[in-house]
Amino acid sequence: MPYMKQRTNNSASCGDIGGRQAKFKKYSTLVTEQNNPRTLNIDRINLREVLIKLNYEDSLISKAVKKSIPQIEKAAKILSKTYLSGGKIFFMGAGTSGRLGVLEAAELAPTFGVKPKNFIPIMAGGKSAVFLSKEGAEDILKNGYNEIFKKIKPKDMLIGIAASGITPYVKGGIQAANKKGAKTALITLNFKDKSSRANIIISANIGPEPIAGSTRMKSGTATKLILNMLTTSAMIISGKVYKNWMVDVKPTSQKLILRAERITALLGKITEKEARKILKKTTYNVKKAIIMSRLKTNLKQTEKLLKENKGFLKNIIE
Repeated sequence: MPYMKQRTNNSASCGDIGGRQAKFKKYSTLVTEQNNPRTLNIDRINLREVLIKLNYEDSLISKAVKKSIPQIEKAAKILSKTYLSGGKIFFMGAGTSGRLGVLEAAELAPTFGVKPKNFIPIMAGGKSAVFLSKEGAEDILKNGYNEIFKKIKPKDMLIGIAASGITPYVKGGIQAANKKGAKTALITLNFKDKSSRANIIISANIGPEPIAGSTRMKSGTATKLILNMLTTSAMIISGKVYKNWMVDVKPTSQKLILRAERITALLGKITEKEARKILKKTTYNVKKAIIMSRLKTNLKQTEKLLKENKGFLKNIIE
């Protein structure tokens, strides 16, 4: 059902004043809005010193993200299960967080050979907000709720991305996904906030931004690291990687065509010329080409082996 806003009996003027004061207090105490004592003089030091300070702040991120590995692990297992069962994975966010979700969804297809329709980015403000900021779009909870409610199904998963942890648009999406019975995860840098209704909360204490409140900086970097770990690990346990090779790479550019040929030659134990020849027979399906090279099977036998082993190359050629 569409999101329905609850009515209140307060007068408009009192409600506006009280609401604004409450929001001011709430937002001023957010982890992502705090001032960084290490960069208080950043506007009065030379450029080299500015860069050294920024680099130091970035160096703190990886250790902070490491502490969230248990939560990333839980989310990765759900993501893999969702993908393997034919469900869709939605990435939802606003501003920098939303753009990182768009980037993640876009890059999964060529890297791991997944279908784009199974990894869907949802951006506050729509597609145009990817290129031109629409900051107010993140404040409308019902828009996030309604957009997810009409698209998500019980077998799907929603990954909400919100540096502050309280973005209304993302909160609405999580509420709708929960209502539909889908699995939910939230990536946030507000490690203190426990109000999210997501099944899994992935957070990291990265400290305040070098420029107070500019979450495109450390928060954006931490979010990208978490997304990389989450999706890559999920694809590995889904059989999309052999050793550390992307054996489901889609040859959509000259670089990727050459990569497919190199991987096939190396893992198939054949020359690159032979790799090109056998790849043409498989419409440049690297996994199939490797199996045919190693086991001397025909295309039909190869496809049967892949199906029986759920795409795990190691179970076939080792």
